[in-house]
Amino acid sequence: MTALRRAAQLEHRLTRPSATLADLDAAAALALEYGLGSLLVSPWLVRPAARLLARSGVKVGTVIGFPDGTSLPAVKAFEASEALEHGAVEVDFVLNAGALASGDDDAVVADILAVVEMAHSGMALAGIILAHGALGEELVHRACRLAARAGADYIITSTGEATGASTIEQTAQLQRVVGGQLGVKAAGAFEGADEVSEVVRAGATRVSAVFGRELVRDAVDLLAGLAADRAESLADVGVAAG
Repeated sequence: MTALRRAAQLEHRLTRPSATLADLDAAAALALEYGLGSLLVSPWLVRPAARLLARSGVKVGTVIGFPDGTSLPAVKAFEASEALEHGAVEVDFVLNAGALASGDDDAVVADILAVVEMAHSGMALAGIILAHGALGEELVHRACRLAARAGADYIITSTGEATGASTIEQTAQLQRVVGGQLGVKAAGAFEGADEVSEVVRAGATRVSAVFGRELVRDAVDLLAGLAADRAESLADVGVAAG
């Protein structure tokens, strides 16, 4: 698999409250330079991001109900509608963890459907952000089941504050639960490219981080090597089977 295709697994994240238009210019330039899969920005930055990345192949995503997820479903649906109108093609929304912990599955499904149905009506993808570390294994499993039932496209490990080591563990757990039903986006703070590579090994279909140029370059190189190793292993299996 080419380095370009490996870079498409990576998402640069610019969701901090203090992010400026100058920060967006730099983030978009990085995404374009390395052919990243997506740029995740705060809602107010969606429209300028879409202009900067038009016809580039880099997807524009944003966050809904961020960072606590306690907005009402109608509010989240409105946020998603505005994001789509401004040019977002992926929306990541924070699950209502209080409803989940209360055992109110109907409220959780309504929360998910509000965003999923709005996103899908605009041909966009919708992912659910879990407060993984605070939920515990049982609630994570239930959240995944409800997400699949409500038609979400992928599950996200956290809002992005988790460390690389914990994100790797969370990714592996989510992959075991959702199997091939949903994508798994690993969102974290990675100290080095080796952690990015490990989270892909753990089952991440997308890796979201605040990437610097050095981390992106090293991560793409490592992921290309990982792909080559997998291809060689598959070839060896084919020879053995023959």
